[in-house]
Amino acid sequence: MDFLEPAFMQRALLAAVLVGITAPAVGIYLVQRRQALMGDGIGHVAMTGVGLGFLLNSSPVWMATLVAIAGSVAMELIRAYGKTRGDLALALLFYGGMAGGVLLINLSPTGSNANLSSYLFGSLSTVSSEDITAIGVLAAFVILVTVGLRRQLFAVSQDEEFARVTGLPVRLLNLLIAVTAAVTVTVAMRVVGLLLVSALMVVPVAAAQQLTKSFRATFVLAVATGITVTLAGTVTSYYQDVPPGATIVLYAIGVFVLLTLLAAPLARRRAKAAEAAAVDGCDSTVPAGRKPADDVRV
Repeated sequence: MDFLEPAFMQRALLAAVLVGITAPAVGIYLVQRRQALMGDGIGHVAMTGVGLGFLLNSSPVWMATLVAIAGSVAMELIRAYGKTRGDLALALLFYGGMAGGVLLINLSPTGSNANLSSYLFGSLSTVSSEDITAIGVLAAFVILVTVGLRRQLFAVSQDEEFARVTGLPVRLLNLLIAVTAAVTVTVAMRVVGLLLVSALMVVPVAAAQQLTKSFRATFVLAVATGITVTLAGTVTSYYQDVPPGATIVLYAIGVFVLLTLLAAPLARRRAKAAEAAAVDGCDSTVPAGRKPADDVRV
């Protein structure tokens, strides 16, 4: 347990837990909406915020949050109102965000490509006390939204038309999902990195879906998987001196493969049990209007 002694590891582990909770908590709604790659696009846009933070000598986390929120709102508006050129507009937004981040951080007197790399792929030693404060505040917002409004967000993610008929503010909830996803990206960038955060939002959810049937069970298992892989990846990164983001994502993929292998025989066993129950039910069921064979009078 010597990895708990350094102060930077204590901060990194705390950040890892918060990331492990928030990323799958938002990702489950993105998967339901078939927007699994939205986190990747927001990560590209957030790079401009990081570069702007270095240029203005302010907190890159908070600046990335503001830019990511603006970008996510633009993405949602393009999705809602964009027609044939919607994909082109999104591509320009993504690539412009990445190019802007690289340019701004190289224009700043304190920034460099080395600084940018820690935000792209995550870094344990660079998680500061100020970062923990920002991550904690942002994570609390994400948890409050994803848990407190889970019924409304699930309804919108499943069927927008039905949600609109029931009287839910669909447009507002769609924007809220986009903003929450943007906040989650900035929460995770110090641990996983902007380029890999989308994987942590999606892979634990996909892994959980291999074994679960209900939304609640999927949510709980996805969050548990997220916490497990982020902690395991952070500790492995400390001992093996490997990038934490890549390690965490590979662990998540490993869990997905494992649960997929476990799901196949489990599904076959359930199918056999259901078939056996159906056969037993047919044998024991007495057709309407008839008496059991033992009671039939000749």
